[in-house]
Amino acid sequence: METKDATETPEALQVRLVELRTEHRDLDEAINRMMLAPPEDQLLLRRMKKRKLLIKDRISALERTLDPDPDEYA
Repeated sequence: METKDATETPEALQVRLVELRTEHRDLDEAINRMMLAPPEDQLLLRRMKKRKLLIKDRISALERTLDPDPDEYA
């Protein structure tokens, strides 16, 4: 897990958040395409799904850092 996020500026965190959301969306689209095709590379599909979950966790952590209101994320 990245620990430097807490020391970065809010602007830098916002940029990183946008990057992660874009990567998450791209992975989601790629996973959906792979699931429609014949199961050629299940290992790659599993790795992509794990990466997507990791990115989702990082997005949530950045959102909490930028706006620590716990009610919003409950």
